[in-house]
Amino acid sequence: MIVTEIKEDNLKSLEEFVYNHPHGNFFQSPKAYNFYKSLPAFNPVLLLSVDESGEINGSLLAVIQKEKGFLKSFLSRRCIVIGGPIIKDGNKNVADKLLHGLVKKVKNKSIYIEFRNLVDLSEYKEIFKKNGFIFKEHFNFIVNIKYPEENFRMLNDNRKRQIKKSLKEGTEIVNPKGINEVYQFYLILKRLYKERVKKPLPDFSFFESFFNKADLGKYFLVKFEDKVIGGIMCPVFKDKIYEWYVCGLDTEYKNQAPSVLATWSAIEYAAKNGLKYFDFMGAGSPDSDYGVREFKSKFGGELVQYGRFSRINNKILYGLGKLGLKVLGFLK
Repeated sequence: MIVTEIKEDNLKSLEEFVYNHPHGNFFQSPKAYNFYKSLPAFNPVLLLSVDESGEINGSLLAVIQKEKGFLKSFLSRRCIVIGGPIIKDGNKNVADKLLHGLVKKVKNKSIYIEFRNLVDLSEYKEIFKKNGFIFKEHFNFIVNIKYPEENFRMLNDNRKRQIKKSLKEGTEIVNPKGINEVYQFYLILKRLYKERVKKPLPDFSFFESFFNKADLGKYFLVKFEDKVIGGIMCPVFKDKIYEWYVCGLDTEYKNQAPSVLATWSAIEYAAKNGLKYFDFMGAGSPDSDYGVREFKSKFGGELVQYGRFSRINNKILYGLGKLGLKVLGFLK
């Protein structure tokens, strides 16, 4: 049976299910569900599969997102799934029911659905295909965490030099003292997305809420001469830490290498606190010239290709949306 009317007892059971599952991750957890629920621009959709005894044997957390403004909102409606579904014992029937239930629930509310895989889901390829999804290759890097000295040795030689030089010149890695420093980080990130990434970025309330909910993860900010020049926002779940958003004023502060130092700060934190994996959350598709992939390749991670599954719910609106958002400066 698929449950879509979520109660507090469901979330308590889901917390145990996701935490104990080998593919469990932050983005499929009740903490993520409650985080999204607190934000007006995000509409979480949670589906649970339960067996005859009422035990959860599968879960899927998706998020419908859209931008502010009538036109942007209409053209940017998308349903994103990160790290799901979570299936007990690889049950393909459960996977099929969850995917079918998701499509039925969101196909008229979103222009497309995209699954951003954090693990290998190739065993479910035919089930995704049955439900109207196509597979696209997409890279990622995952760093196996050992201990600080070993992870530092795993870095590219140039990365080692950049980190040593930056710290020698007085650059600091700090946790934000207050919301004002988070806002400084956000302004750098907003500039990056406007000038280079050219994709939608959540408004400040998203980053403020993450800061206020301290149990979700960590901010690491890079400061030089008492000014925030970069940073990284990282959810933490069980033995994993994720690079959700990262930025740095790399051109203005070349010697400080803020983006490099921000990334290293999360890896170092993981090594010092008993975590096992640092997940870069994506490194582009094989057929695109993705400069960020080159940047991420220098931190000693393993290149993986888990890919993505996507389904276009409305081809006409998808084409219009792609063109419209390009005009609005959201797409390359």
